[in-house]
Amino acid sequence: MENRRAKIKKLFLGVNGTDGVIVRVLIYALLLGIGFVYIYPVLYMISSSFQSLPDLLNSSVIWIPSELYLENYRRSLQVLNFLPTLWQTFIVAVIPAVIQAFVASVVGYGFARFEFRGKKVMLALVLATFIIPPQVLVIPRYILFHNLGMLGSIMAYILPATFGQGLQSAIFILIFYQTFKTIPAALEEAAQLDGAGFFKIFYKIAIPMGSAAYIVSFIFSFVWYWNETQLAAIYFGNQLTTLPLQLQSFVSQFEMMFTHTTTTAPAININEGIEMAGTLLTILPLLVIYFILQRWFVESVDRSGITGE
Repeated sequence: MENRRAKIKKLFLGVNGTDGVIVRVLIYALLLGIGFVYIYPVLYMISSSFQSLPDLLNSSVIWIPSELYLENYRRSLQVLNFLPTLWQTFIVAVIPAVIQAFVASVVGYGFARFEFRGKKVMLALVLATFIIPPQVLVIPRYILFHNLGMLGSIMAYILPATFGQGLQSAIFILIFYQTFKTIPAALEEAAQLDGAGFFKIFYKIAIPMGSAAYIVSFIFSFVWYWNETQLAAIYFGNQLTTLPLQLQSFVSQFEMMFTHTTTTAPAININEGIEMAGTLLTILPLLVIYFILQRWFVESVDRSGITGE
């Protein structure tokens, strides 16, 4: 009788570190619930973007459209001026992200490997910049960029990234600091005995061993620069634009292009399907990039130990 109870307890509750049926059901239910919260908006967006106006007004059409309606995407591509805007967005996001990742690695390596007076104070001040809201620095930087003639160009992003003051640079400096601290000092000492200087050690040892931190830093930087709209609107003006900026003015741009009757085309009013198509086109490049890089991204987060970021 006792053996039977022990077997039932082991089956449902588990024992010695193994999960029982109840524990597994609870874990899977929690994961499914969390996954549903994240996936539902995307699925709803995709479904609505392929629905025509009659489908949107028809209460019997919920998830599957009555036809594959692509007109929403055609109009959204026109409003977003998609390909030129996509190219500008990639430039605005990739170049500062690459520079920021490299500069943060150099600063992090310096703090991790060199001892100098005031090191702890300087590191604390660098990390303290993370808690300063970017909005506080908008006016001083705007005046600086205006005096330097950088407004309306990507240099408004490149200059802060070059000096370790890009978007959330303090996080990446901390990531590289922690990563380089874990590199055995014996490797660098052996390289020095072989005649390697500090730059060669950094290039041959630190960079390869910190590849996980580079990937994580680049991806996070890329996404943050891609999604930034407030600073982009202030610094770039009308000279540069991005897909998120175009999405902000999507309704007004659509009304200017389609809501007036002409001799060649009737007036078209914006609806939820068109808005969802425009939103999906804006986030689609990020989704594609993530699906391509997800294996390296997950491995890098695992190796760098920053799962909480």
